[in-house]
Amino acid sequence: MISHKRLRRCQLAVPGSSEEMTAKAAGLDIDFVFLDLEDAVAPNQKKAARKKVAEALNSLDWGRTTRCVRINDTASPYCYGDIIDVVSAAGANLDVIIVPKVMNASDVLFVDKLLTQLEADLGLSGRIGIECMIEEVEAMMNVEEIAAASPRLEALIFGIGDYSASQGVPFSEIGGGGTYPADIWHYQRQKLTIACKVNRIDAIDGPFPDFNDLDGFRRECERAQILGAVGKWAIHPSQVAIAQSVFTPRQKDVERARAMKATYDDALSQGLGAVAYEGKLIDVAVVRLVQNVIDRADLIGM
Repeated sequence: MISHKRLRRCQLAVPGSSEEMTAKAAGLDIDFVFLDLEDAVAPNQKKAARKKVAEALNSLDWGRTTRCVRINDTASPYCYGDIIDVVSAAGANLDVIIVPKVMNASDVLFVDKLLTQLEADLGLSGRIGIECMIEEVEAMMNVEEIAAASPRLEALIFGIGDYSASQGVPFSEIGGGGTYPADIWHYQRQKLTIACKVNRIDAIDGPFPDFNDLDGFRRECERAQILGAVGKWAIHPSQVAIAQSVFTPRQKDVERARAMKATYDDALSQGLGAVAYEGKLIDVAVVRLVQNVIDRADLIGM
């Protein structure tokens, strides 16, 4: 499965019911914004919020930003209406749908089939992507089948808040700076990221609840980035610049990666399988590592 490659260094959450916050988000220089119909919207406002979300997708200038909507989960009475109403009204201006509380592959396939029917019926030329949130212990157990469920699937997101409740983790530990002696989310991040890499889709780290603790937010970005995640959620605009910075390779690292790759390619042209660079051996395994940096830089436009 090949993911549709998009920049996801930061995904900003915006309540779909707030026209003011939506307008502000459209003016930010950010990779990805999702207009939320789930947790950020009260039940008695959910149906009305669909119209506001569609109007925002159709009328605002989003620039380079990927436009996304988080629908309600497939077990809710709102899910099918969220998809039908938003896609029918604004499908041509919608890039991705986030599906929360996915439990297994069948949840993904339900959304996939409904989107396929809508795209055909409406004559949409593009294909709307799917991202899935892993928020329950059952979902974490099924993460491999979820990651392989659909060619539409572009990313998995670790939903730390609901997952904590599902596993029984205290609220004080959610930010990663509690009493646990190591990274409390190391296993979950590893498991989710590996499932994503196998299926050529993106791994996204979920929200950090204390938007006043910018140092803590940076620390969690760095932990996720080291394990192979390509981005993190932001629940406040103050977090955006930090996430986009952490998930952007340093210019000097990009230049060094390109130089190493060029040196190795030159060696190959001479019939050599390895070559020295700055006193260190470069072989095919090393080139695979630096190619990750190069691919990331190319996507960003560095």
